[in-house]
Amino acid sequence: MPDGNDDVRELAEALLAQGLRPEVVSWDDPGADWDSFALVVVRSTWDYTARLDEFLAWAGRVPRLLNPAEVLRWNTDKRYLRDLQDAGVPVVPTRWDLDDVPADWPEYVIKPAVSAGSRDTARWRAGEEDKARAHLRALREAGRTVMIQPYLSAIDSEGETALLYCDREFSHAARKAPILKAGAGLLDAPHGGEITAAEATPEQLAVAAQALAAVPGELLYARVDLVPGPDGTPVVLELELAEPNLFLEHAAGSAARFARAIMRRVSRSSA
Repeated sequence: MPDGNDDVRELAEALLAQGLRPEVVSWDDPGADWDSFALVVVRSTWDYTARLDEFLAWAGRVPRLLNPAEVLRWNTDKRYLRDLQDAGVPVVPTRWDLDDVPADWPEYVIKPAVSAGSRDTARWRAGEEDKARAHLRALREAGRTVMIQPYLSAIDSEGETALLYCDREFSHAARKAPILKAGAGLLDAPHGGEITAAEATPEQLAVAAQALAAVPGELLYARVDLVPGPDGTPVVLELELAEPNLFLEHAAGSAARFARAIMRRVSRSSA
């Protein structure tokens, strides 16, 4: 989104109030002088999934980038879920690069490991094996890493809870309505469910803190997407450190909070 989304506009206004001069620049703008900026903050770079190598090469060249290139490199491929699981973080069970669809899950989700906005993702049920196999085969033939997860039924009633963090400190929470509808088939373009403000529970905060503790390096922003696991306790669906919506419009004061964090870094870099 070359002009930025709602988050970018809210954040720009908050940065102006801090006395900074924000500028929205496309990451692939050939005329951009990245050295001229006191700080570069990744926001709505949602075309990176089709150009990942190019995007990561760009990130590696940009000075004063947040989140930093090493974080982007790790987080833009959902195989990071294996690292979280190895660190003891509760995550949605995931199977990788199967030769066939699972027979022991009545409903499951097939998606590529590099994806955003539910693109190339689908929820399949028993009786839809032929379509699911075609989906799986198409992704594998395209050379993409495929992940399959059980569809957790509580998502239909409770949705996802997104916990937003600024400087690794909890900022606010939002509820994301279910996106993958039964029988809807393959989603080939970004779709977002309705977003509403939410209150994080102590259990959700504990799991999110555990997930973030497993990530080394500097984090200006982070979003931890949680869903109820089979026993109702929260598990990590995704850890968004590259280009997440921050849902600033759903939490009063959140844009100013992120703007102050950016101001602190600009002040340090110019000292």
